[in-house]
Amino acid sequence: MPPPVTFARGVSRRAAAVLAGLALAAGGPSLTALAGPAAAAPTVAAAPAVAGTPVRVNQLGYLPDGPKRATVVSPATTPLGWQLRDSTGAVAASGTSTVRGADQASGQSTHLVDFGAYTGTGTGYTLTVGGQSSHPFDLSASLYDGLRADSMSFFYQQRSGIAIDAALAGGSAYARPAGHLGVAPNKGDSSTPCQAGACDYSLDVRGGWYDAGDQGKYVVNGGISVWELVNSFERARRSGGDAALGDATLRVPERGNGTPDVLDEARWELEFLMRMQVPAGKPLAGMAFHKVHDAQWTALPTRPELDSEQREVHKPSTAATLNLAASAAQCARVYAPYDAAFAARCLDAARRAWTAAKAHPDVLAPAGDTTGGGAYEDADVSDEFYWAAAELLATTGESPYRDAVTSSPHHAKPVDAFWWGGTATLGRITLATVPGVSLPADDVARLRGLLTTAADGHLSTMSGQGYAVPLPATGYVWGSNSAATNNAMVLAVAYEITGQQRYRAGALESLDYLLGRNALDLSYVTGYGERHSENQHHRFWAHQNDASLPHPPAGSLAGGPNAGLEDPVAREKLAGCAPAACYVDDIGSYSTNEVAVNWNASLAWLAAFAAERRGAPAASCAVAYRVDSAWGDGFTATVTLRNTGSSPVSGWTLGWSFAGDQRIGSAWNATVSQSGSAVTARDAGWNGTLEPGGSVSFGFQARYAGTNASPARFTLGGTPCS
Repeated sequence: MPPPVTFARGVSRRAAAVLAGLALAAGGPSLTALAGPAAAAPTVAAAPAVAGTPVRVNQLGYLPDGPKRATVVSPATTPLGWQLRDSTGAVAASGTSTVRGADQASGQSTHLVDFGAYTGTGTGYTLTVGGQSSHPFDLSASLYDGLRADSMSFFYQQRSGIAIDAALAGGSAYARPAGHLGVAPNKGDSSTPCQAGACDYSLDVRGGWYDAGDQGKYVVNGGISVWELVNSFERARRSGGDAALGDATLRVPERGNGTPDVLDEARWELEFLMRMQVPAGKPLAGMAFHKVHDAQWTALPTRPELDSEQREVHKPSTAATLNLAASAAQCARVYAPYDAAFAARCLDAARRAWTAAKAHPDVLAPAGDTTGGGAYEDADVSDEFYWAAAELLATTGESPYRDAVTSSPHHAKPVDAFWWGGTATLGRITLATVPGVSLPADDVARLRGLLTTAADGHLSTMSGQGYAVPLPATGYVWGSNSAATNNAMVLAVAYEITGQQRYRAGALESLDYLLGRNALDLSYVTGYGERHSENQHHRFWAHQNDASLPHPPAGSLAGGPNAGLEDPVAREKLAGCAPAACYVDDIGSYSTNEVAVNWNASLAWLAAFAAERRGAPAASCAVAYRVDSAWGDGFTATVTLRNTGSSPVSGWTLGWSFAGDQRIGSAWNATVSQSGSAVTARDAGWNGTLEPGGSVSFGFQARYAGTNASPARFTLGGTPCS
């Protein structure tokens, strides 16, 4: 079939990331205006996607110590009864839904079901509401172990310049010869000429990852992708969970070499990024070439080793150079314990890139360079300068980089959404979390506060929706799933900074959205859930076009709903869709259903975070429950939680079940929700930290009929209190 409409693809990728962040700027340009005629309103009507069940759950399942919420699509204006059933059909828990009403993004009327008080484990659970049942799901502490590995395997299978081994890739269907090593019919990448006017020599730019559904390789998208993988390991090392990403934990050919596998995988791309650096003695030495790809768009499908188009290296850009500086500086810091020589190479490349970028601060990639590959243009590189300076400062502690950080306008700005063209928040995360960074303590504290403020904004957005998604209703644009996952990463960072459970819960609920609790009742991750995406836009994983080729491998994330309808298939099939339903699992819908390395990088980061085992709270607890006043069919009560252990409790969630029919109507000093007899109370933020010996009290007003017995058992984070 013909290649994508290149103008729409090049512009809309950039527009998507701009628009899919914290919110659209009031009065800003529409996506149609940004994308031009290719994004015009569709004229062909088509039936919307049909969901499988109105009871929408995370089709993979839930963690025993995490949030457990589902969304039910129903026009009912009164609560609905629900039952959680185990694999035998026995009722494990029950309650009534909370009416949420109209959900703007999906156009659906919704109810919320919260079964978080149930802490059992097992497989094959279903949630039944009004005679309708959800897809089956599991409750398990090891729930995300498979996704952690599979989302990382995506990168091995996207490798250029190496034969893909069936034993590592999941079967013979995914095996293929090495692509783009100068073996006919390939015309690159071991000796690749520049595009006319870019340079007068050839370069060895083999290796790296194919970017997305095409077989181009882009420094600006490779930089953020590498950063996310390496940062995932860096974060896990701080939390004590790095063994799960260590040597021989992933399916990579380098396993067993003494280096953590996630770093082995990232190195494949880092080596490519450094090959893209302009050699010494050449014009613009130290800068990075922007990209390498085919001179013309290839057909769909095209196996990498059968690509006969001429490959070309495109001219350097300041944005690409700063991506190299940032990712290589991070490399120097993280790889040093495992390969000091490679770490030194990375630091040398980072320093040379920084110097070159300072000398050439405004060499911008042209927006019109969209023949054979995406433009990845970026007219503002101030955020890349901040990110690169932050990484170099965290690695070296040297004053020139500190001066560049503190003088940047991004250092004081609120935390914004990050994407390949907006990277300042990557620098903020590094400065706020890397131990011993050479900044004043109050400056680090301020950055941490900015990150938690952004996380609070995401939680507020999620709380106002029928589906808990860290995106506004205006955020469903090209790559919306990546935007949601990136915002979930900010929530997880806020959890690391504060220890408050509400941030972890928000990050986990974002995974619920990706894995089926959404407007389409569809998991956007291939191989995960009963209904999942499997026809993403890709030139090798193209089973829809050629039955001899495979579907994408398990763990591949689809781009997600895009209200702009920026490809012919989307315009034909999705006319009139609500923003969160503007998705079709069709290989031709590159604007809703492509894959990309930066999208899977954020999924891999989040899956690794979710898979970390977190034991019971370190502190013990005691609870006092007191009815303060009672009248007729109502009463008020005070609950006092005391930390009886020797460690602080940061962020608390208290659970209990009423023995009778008590129903809470309002509460103070805590956020309280109730499903059936099960009650969950979460800290109010300001009272989230309990020092050893400290206590916190909150109250509520409730109604009842019959007896009003006090609860017999309370749990803190799922662990019983005395």
